[in-house]
Amino acid sequence: MKITFVIPNADLSGGIRVIAIYAERLKKRGHDVLVVSAPKPRPTPKEQAKSVLKGKGWIPYKDDEPSHFENSVVPLKVIEHYRPIIDADVPDADVVIATWWETAEWVAKLSPAKGAKAYFIQHHEVFDYLPVERVKATWQLPLHKIVISKWLVDLSKNEYGDTSVTHIPNSVDTDLFYAPQRSKNSIPTVGMLYSTPHWKGCAVSLKAFDLAAKHIPNLSMIAFGVYPLSSEMPLPANSEYTLKPQQQAIRDIYAHCDVWLCGSWSEGFHLPVLEAMACRCPVVSTEVGGAIDVIEAGVNGYLAPCGDSAALAEKLVQVLSLSDSEWNELSNRAYGTAVGYTWEDATDRFEAGLHTAIERSQRGDFSRLKSDNSKVA
Repeated sequence: MKITFVIPNADLSGGIRVIAIYAERLKKRGHDVLVVSAPKPRPTPKEQAKSVLKGKGWIPYKDDEPSHFENSVVPLKVIEHYRPIIDADVPDADVVIATWWETAEWVAKLSPAKGAKAYFIQHHEVFDYLPVERVKATWQLPLHKIVISKWLVDLSKNEYGDTSVTHIPNSVDTDLFYAPQRSKNSIPTVGMLYSTPHWKGCAVSLKAFDLAAKHIPNLSMIAFGVYPLSSEMPLPANSEYTLKPQQQAIRDIYAHCDVWLCGSWSEGFHLPVLEAMACRCPVVSTEVGGAIDVIEAGVNGYLAPCGDSAALAEKLVQVLSLSDSEWNELSNRAYGTAVGYTWEDATDRFEAGLHTAIERSQRGDFSRLKSDNSKVA
């Protein structure tokens, strides 16, 4: 197949990492794969002024930000400035894949010659900083949906009336994320992803850590993220933080933790949960996408209601209070979960999903979805 991925911009986010994995694996299977991207949008004068007035200073901008497509076998075409991708930007192909609500608007308007249209959905992006009605409207476009979590399958069916959805859970790269069998640390250590957007639940996680620290002496934290530390959301005093670490360094972070903590309010899948498990780290997480698909309470980790820092803290204490042998059992089962389903398995399903998109396009099988693009920009 000739396959085009359309992405909003290339960066180091988890969603772009997943796209890069599929693009590379499809390329290595002999498909002709191209990724087309807009560059990162420049901050507007209004955004710059707002940042300065809030005391956060000038928003930096770089044209050459690192991304998961560096050193990739898949060619990346970046257009001249941030704008909608149009016919002239993409080659004729068998299938063209939108990867974000805004790219779904762009892909829906491409000519049929650019390929059957698919929509790779990694979250329900109804956030207050986005145009929510436009986001929702993209779920009604005549694009075959490929989703990564069971809750997105249910959402497509129950809220948008589309049951013809391909479900492909994420896997984890076990050549990159792995760790030998190990024991608990002499100093109990919690790991977490540091992220400033509210829905990532970092404040929830930090409160859970503080509550757990009242019961676990010398509790320490290791964290990483793509955001600089904020004075409004500082880490505990006994913490280590790595900004934008290399992938190998992320593996070492997971492998040095006794438990991985996720306090998110909402996630499409949240790959760090599975990556931590691949590094033999049990996980305590809120009941969000991905986590609810892979965590079995008491078997490989624990779940808690979203926003419930006290419940998260209780589960942290429970894991950290296990004997070495009990912790090892939990650790090994977490590892077994992560390695039981590979990216090759996922790519098989993704390939099949693209064939389904082509077949549905040939049949004209989108009559139940709104094909009127007037509701999207």
